[in-house]
Order: sequence, then structure tokens, then C-alpha cells
Amino acid sequence: MFFINNFNTYSQSREIIVKTTKKSIIIDGLGNDKAWDEANQIDDFFQHFPTDSLKAELKTSIKILRDESNIYLLARSETKNKKYVVSSLRRDWSGWGIDGITFVFDTYNDRTNAFFFGTNPEGVQRESLLSNGATDYRRDSNSTWDTKWETEAKVLDNHIINEIKIPLKFLNFPEGSKSWGFNAYRFDSNVNEWTTWIQRTRNQQIVNLAFLGNMIFEDPLGKSKAPLAFIPFINGMSSKDFDDDINSDNLSYGADAKVPIGNSLNLDLTLNPDFSQVEVDDQVVNLTRFEISLPEKRQFFIQNSDLFTNFGDSRDGRPFFSRRIGVAKDKNGNNIENRIIAGARLSGKLNDDWRLGFLHMITEEDVKNEIPSNNNTVFSLQKKMFTRSSLSLLLINRETKKEYDFIEDNEKFNRLIGIDYNLASPDNIYVGRFYYHKSFNPNSTKDDDDSSYGASIERNTRKNTIELGFNMLGEDFKSDLGFVRRTDLFKITPQYKLKFYPENKNLTQWDVGVGMWSYFRPNDNFRNSDRTISPSINFVYKNGIRTGLRFYFRSTYLYNDFDPTGLNPENPIPGENLYKYASFKFTYNSDVRKVFSYRVEPDVGQFYTGMKYSIENSFRWRLQPFMSTSLSLNYDHIDLGNGFSSENIWLIRPKVDFTFTKNIFWSSYVQYSSQSDNLGINSRLQWRFAPLSDLYIVYNDNYYTINSLVPRTRSLNLKLTYWLNM
Repeated sequence: MFFINNFNTYSQSREIIVKTTKKSIIIDGLGNDKAWDEANQIDDFFQHFPTDSLKAELKTSIKILRDESNIYLLARSETKNKKYVVSSLRRDWSGWGIDGITFVFDTYNDRTNAFFFGTNPEGVQRESLLSNGATDYRRDSNSTWDTKWETEAKVLDNHIINEIKIPLKFLNFPEGSKSWGFNAYRFDSNVNEWTTWIQRTRNQQIVNLAFLGNMIFEDPLGKSKAPLAFIPFINGMSSKDFDDDINSDNLSYGADAKVPIGNSLNLDLTLNPDFSQVEVDDQVVNLTRFEISLPEKRQFFIQNSDLFTNFGDSRDGRPFFSRRIGVAKDKNGNNIENRIIAGARLSGKLNDDWRLGFLHMITEEDVKNEIPSNNNTVFSLQKKMFTRSSLSLLLINRETKKEYDFIEDNEKFNRLIGIDYNLASPDNIYVGRFYYHKSFNPNSTKDDDDSSYGASIERNTRKNTIELGFNMLGEDFKSDLGFVRRTDLFKITPQYKLKFYPENKNLTQWDVGVGMWSYFRPNDNFRNSDRTISPSINFVYKNGIRTGLRFYFRSTYLYNDFDPTGLNPENPIPGENLYKYASFKFTYNSDVRKVFSYRVEPDVGQFYTGMKYSIENSFRWRLQPFMSTSLSLNYDHIDLGNGFSSENIWLIRPKVDFTFTKNIFWSSYVQYSSQSDNLGINSRLQWRFAPLSDLYIVYNDNYYTINSLVPRTRSLNLKLTYWLNM
């Protein structure tokens, strides 16, 4: 009970004194340099899973030192034996059930943004940028960010040694820093135990930045001296469009530059950027009436991305969505690539309380497809409020560079101004958001309903989580650089979850909950156009197995005819009708520590006028540490009843990833979607021949699949990038 009542006060009081050394440290995973004898040590770790109130079963000890240029860490992790789990030798490993240790550095002590570094028994690196307090790790972390650092590991009979060197010049921090927020956590697969230096309740994510101790520097740090980085590239591509019978061979080149400004601002510049090496998007089955968003993977848009993207309602009213830049709709309404000519991005800290974000990108005109050249600009200014909250201003402008015959007057520009208040209590029990946004177009008038606003508040304790939110989007609201599923919308979203932690050797947690998502049309007398009520029950077992059962009770008023399969547009479900339907989904996740693991999700029930039987499966097998494979196999059988033909929709996605060394990787990804009538093949060989410098060979192939395999497009890329510090 002491822990439950006092964990936040206790966590803030934990600290480690980081001494300054003049002795040399060789990063070899041995940890036998004389310098380590003078370092302070922390070793009092607590469980986060399977319990949150006991000391760690296996001891972890960490030493930290620094010199004028680097931070050094030495971690000794006790183990039961030499067995461990790693997914591969590829950088930025992640996932439940993988052995490793992770360090979090909050260099501004704001409990909102931080750097994240991790390594595993093979000495493979991962790093990420944390934002928004890391309340939700999947949403608030970005592992696309890379930087230069060193690590080595040694696996011994009863412990693992990880030795790490992180250059200070690649971290932003205030001049004269005397302390940083700090935490470390570890996973051991043999006892299936998550442990952390800073104790917190299980309802809070282990990486949450509300719960940090302090690393106190014996001598204050100097300036953050990030070097000027110049990253040129050259890309040769040979491609063929089989539909138009066009062959093309292109040689392109361009460059990125990273210019440090002061201690904490970064200016990123790009000229003729090329993203051909970026991992392809996952194909998905879309049975809804709305567009689906996909994550940003392009490195240029990553660092400090929360300054641009953390606004509005992430599902239905996101004012800025970076993937809108570089993609445009042609004259037939299809999404196609729209080349970026150049861009600049200034982001970071102005001081302890203020952060700044500025982004400007110029895209190329494509007159054939009726796509204009656009200036795309985003500006944000964030003020820290109280301990962990913030108030932010957002300005967006998308404007055509010149006059075009195919552009209507009301399409020449789109602008938006917005203000958001993000609430985060010191103990992270309360989090919330309150925002107001207004858009402008050439034909805007004072009578337009062009605002978007909303609020949400969540109270998350060890036993209860309750959330209430609402959002309003006016019929005339428009954000060309945002992600807005629909307008003329009023949404309310109450949710509740009750959690239990039984004293059971197998079951560690179970919960019951219910959520409701209701959508109304204000301009149709607030008609309830969509409503979903969803009760659920979930179980978490000590061996990592997770199961759950969720019910869905839905009602949908279709304003227009709709074909949910996308395969029978000539025979849609009639609009101007209300449909009520119910279904349930069962989820089973196996023990991911095993060489072979899987996830199964059958989903059965009513669907509009008929029935839908679906199953989503994913299977994973690894030959540790050199190869990992996965297979996603999704099937939907949709029978809409009399007058409609039944459809079988398949989505099959096998993937194999070979990591020959920590610097040579080969992955191949095949995706077949019967809904989009496409078989896609992406095969990518990557050689990291120097730090953050790569040679890529990328092969892409796409086929029509209606009756037989018919080629659509094919390409082969050879791309070379080199990171040069000036």
C-alpha cells in the first residue's frame, strides 16, 4: 500500500550522480575500464509486470559516466541462463517479449519530450523520440528517427553486459544543464518480467514521462554542439508502366542538410527529396465509407513531429497530416505521387517554456493530371503550462504558386488557424485536450460553418479508467493538409474500464469495459447517423498470452448508396435508410517469446442487410537472430442477403526479413488484396556501410489479379546516401 499511495513522490526523489571522467572508455561490452570503478551505480529495480508492487526478481545494475563529449552507460542484467529472445539484428527492434534494456533521457526536465535509447543481448540498437508525455507509446514515439551512437554486448553464464556511448552533440539540452530526467527499464524473457528503476502502477505505460528520476551531473554540461550534417543521395531507377507501355530510366540526385541553431533548434533542409527506400505501406481491407490513414515513414518529417501533428482529433479532425504532402489527387480522383521540389523545417526549443515548429514544402505541378504546384506551410508555437501541460498555436497555409485554368477560384488556397490546450497532470492520472480550429478559403464568408472544436478528458487510475470526449466539425470546415473523414459532424465518446489484478499464479490482470461512439449530423436536425456501443472483456496471463472478447452493437443511417465491398458499385446498399446490426470479435495472442507465435481474431455477426464472417490471422516464426518471417492472412465473407451477391475478400501478406549482420539486411514483402485486385512485391537490400549511410537496392512489382497475373508496374532502384558531419 505504501507504493500505491506514494509512488509519484518516491519516483521524483530517486537520483544518480553522474561523475565526469577523464579516463578513456572502450565500448567493447566488457565493462572493465578503470573509469567504471569511479562511477555511481543504481540497482534497485521494481516490477511493472507481472505485478507492480514487488522488487525485481532479477537484479539490474547501471553505471553512468560522462566526459566532455559523451554519456556512457554500463548495464549488468542478471539472467537465469544464456537463453534470450531477439527478433533480428535489424536496428529499431520492438515488441513485447524481446529481451533488452532501455534508457530514457528527458534533457529539458519537462516530462513531455525525451530521447529513448535501447539495446539487447546482441548489441542491436534502437532509438526513438518521445513526445506528448509518452502517455501512449504507439502514438507518442517515433522510431524512424536515427542518430549516431555505439553499443556492444556480452552474454555470460548468469548475466548480460551492455556498454553504451552516446555523443552529447546529437542531443539537445540547455546550456549549463545540471540534471536530466532519467529512467531505465528492462525485459527478461526467461521469467517474463518487466522491471523499471522508477516505480509506477500497471495502468501507466512503463515509458510514461510523468515518472522519471534524475541524473545529476557532477559538473554542469556545456553547450549542445550538434554538427552541421550534409546528406547527399543519388538514385538510379529503371521502371515500366505496362498499362501505357512506357519504359523509363532516370538518374536523380538531391540532398538533405541538418543545421543546428543554438542549443535546441534544428533546421532541416531538403532538395529534390527521394523516398524510394522507405518501407512500403501495408495494404488494408476497407469496408467503411471513409478514407483510412497510414503512418508517416519519411525521415524528413519525423523529428519534433508532434509540433505539427499533435492537434485536433486524431481520428476525425486532424488539421495537419504530413502524408498529404507528396501525394495528390489526379483529375480522376486517384491518389498519385506528387514530387516534392524542396523543403525546410525549423523545430525545437526556444527556451525551457517555449517550442517552435515551422515547415515549408514546395510541390511540383503536374498539368497532365491537373495538379498545381503548391506552397505548403505549417507554423506552430507551444507554451508549457504548469508542470506537464501546454498551450499551442497552429497556422496552416496551402496555396497554389500561380494561376491554372483547371483550378477553381475557391481552390487557390486553404488556410487554418487553431489553438489547442493539452492537459497532463503531474501524476498522469488526468490527461485531456481542448481545441478550436477555423479554416479559410477564397470564397469564405462570415456565415460559413467552418470551425472544428472539441474536448476530451480521461481519468486513469489503477482500477478505473473513464473518458469523455466530444468533437464538432462544421459543414464548411476544410483542411487540405489535414485528415478529415467527414464534416457536418458532432461526436460524443464516453468510455469506461474496470481493472482487476487477481492474486493468481497464471492470470495477472483482467478488465471489463464499455465504450460508445455516437455521430450526429447538426444540419439534419442532429440525426444520429452512426452509433457503436461496444462492451468488452480482456485477460492478460503471466506467460504473455492475451485474450479478449468484444461485442459491437451498431446503427448506421446511410445518406447515400454504399457498396461496402468495393466490388459491386452497380448494386449498392440503398441510401436514405437506417441499418442496425450486431457482431462480436474474439482475440487470442499466443506467447510471443516462443519461436513460433500467432494472433487470431475471428469476427462474426450482422453487417448492414446481411452477415459478415471474418478472421484476421498473423503468424510469426524466427530463426534467431538472422531471420524472421511473418504471415498475415485476413478473410472476409460478406453476404448482404437477397438481391446482393456474396463476396469473399482476401488479404494475404507474407514477409521475410534476413539480417545477415547488424549492417546488411534483406527483406521481401508480398501483398495480395482481392479487394484492390493487386499483387505487390517489394524486395529491399540495405547495406549500412557507414553510420547512417546506406546503399539500397529496391525492387517493386505489381500485377492485376482478376483472372490471371497481368503486369501493372515494375521498377528497380539503386540508391546511395551518405551522412557527412561538417
